[in-house]
Amino acid sequence: MGALLILAIGRSPVDVYGLFFSQTFGNSYVLGQVLFRATPLMFTGLAAAISFRGGLFNIGAEGQLTVGAFLTALVGCSGHWIPSGLLMPAALVAGSAGGALWGAIPGFLKARFGAHEVINTIMMNFIGTALVSYLVTNVFLVPATVHTPAIARAAEIPRLDLLTGAFQGAPVNLSLLLALCVCYASYIFLWKSRPGYELRATGLSRNAAAYAGIDVARQTVLVLAVSGGLAGLVGSNFVLGYKHYFELGFSENVGFIGIAVALLAKNHPLGIIATSLFFGILGYGSLTINTVVPKELANILEAIMIMFVIVLSRLVDRWMLAVQQKSAA
Repeated sequence: MGALLILAIGRSPVDVYGLFFSQTFGNSYVLGQVLFRATPLMFTGLAAAISFRGGLFNIGAEGQLTVGAFLTALVGCSGHWIPSGLLMPAALVAGSAGGALWGAIPGFLKARFGAHEVINTIMMNFIGTALVSYLVTNVFLVPATVHTPAIARAAEIPRLDLLTGAFQGAPVNLSLLLALCVCYASYIFLWKSRPGYELRATGLSRNAAAYAGIDVARQTVLVLAVSGGLAGLVGSNFVLGYKHYFELGFSENVGFIGIAVALLAKNHPLGIIATSLFFGILGYGSLTINTVVPKELANILEAIMIMFVIVLSRLVDRWMLAVQQKSAA
């Protein structure tokens, strides 16, 4: 299908796809760009995976990461009253706490009143985006811009090219290591801890979990709060590690893409590392072909490749299941 669309605009599919793969796997700078794009997807992918494991659908990562990133920038600007050594950790905690609060609200409404979390998390997206937009444009605005003042230097997360000499010119920063650590910590939490077991048990069967003595209402709030807190860490990559301020519209829908990242990884925290890299490759690759095809077509080709990989993974799952059943017989 992608080849037909490329032919329809008078381009060669071989040339376009050749450019895509040659530019995406070209050098260390390109790798740095891919890693930079994969970093926020690890956070939002984990946010979606945690909620899915808990039997809930968090569609509000966009609002949660927006609120979290804004609070990250707000605390990052507060070097005059927070000691410099604590400024970066405080900004990270503020971002995660903001996202957790934005997730806990629909969690409470679900637990207390039975209000559907999908509707409420979507509505919280609109509320969070509108609230932050108002604050940026009317309270914390730098004149003639759509962003907040710059954070203090003590709050900045170092770029890897400045620390190691690798990925020269790419914006990938130490938030990548934070994301990898959070992925591993999420795996330990889900499969090696009692709270993680209770979360997964609640997701598998709320009635059975309640019968086993698990506080399902508490789990509901906890799941969406943890999910929102993970989404709120996206600001570490963009605000602390890249732009060094909060800018309206910065997210590029990573909150929604995180849902696809989680589903493709089958909601496994370690699998999310691989799927985030895959989406990072596609994201940067679509930019490289903008010079030869319209941006809209590049986005369509990216979506087609994602759909192809998802279908292929399902076919592989069916094949493996058939092989297992045949060997068992």
